[in-house]
Amino acid sequence: MKTAIIAGATGLTGSHLRSLLLDNPYYEKVKILVRKPIEVFHEKLEQVVFDYQHPDKELIKGDHVYCCLGTTIKKAGSKEAFRKVDFDYPLQLAEWSLTNGASHYAMMSSMGADKNSFFFYNQVKGDVEEQLKKFPFEGIYILRPSMILGIRNEFRFGEEMGKLVLKPLQPLFPSNLKSIHASQIAHCMMDKMTNEEKGTYTILSGEMQKYPVHKNIST
Repeated sequence: MKTAIIAGATGLTGSHLRSLLLDNPYYEKVKILVRKPIEVFHEKLEQVVFDYQHPDKELIKGDHVYCCLGTTIKKAGSKEAFRKVDFDYPLQLAEWSLTNGASHYAMMSSMGADKNSFFFYNQVKGDVEEQLKKFPFEGIYILRPSMILGIRNEFRFGEEMGKLVLKPLQPLFPSNLKSIHASQIAHCMMDKMTNEEKGTYTILSGEMQKYPVHKNIST
């Protein structure tokens, strides 16, 4: 039986992922890294209070690591702070978990990730992807979703406006550009990890579209 670790388990995609993994008999235990305990209870769930600024690396022990960390420059407060969350933390988790015996790592990236991009956001996403691929995990799965649908705990004005503007045009878009529900991303991550296919894979939004939408999150 396997143990899963989720970083970013209280975010939009991470919340769906948490629910899916808790319901999946493949995992004996699901550890979530949190800043403070949350009101979610399950016999398989272990909440690990974790400080990325003063980390206890020994806490990052599990077979499969799911990284759903992500923020915005506006929320982070600066480009440097954004890079810390979207670049430094995912790679630190990879290093610590690999040292502690993890075999597979899945990470949420973004459509347009490219270290040579004109846009800082895409640069960071492309850079973290390239660095993650250097780790000798048995399996690495990098997911690049397009615009993500679902109800966030926080309001992102630009994202919400984008959804309104682009919604009527969705039927015209190729599959990799169509909006995708957070639960589909989570389901795809779980599927790739539990199949344990060896190698390094980049999964685009079009492939994630085949997974079902689960709008309700069980606790």
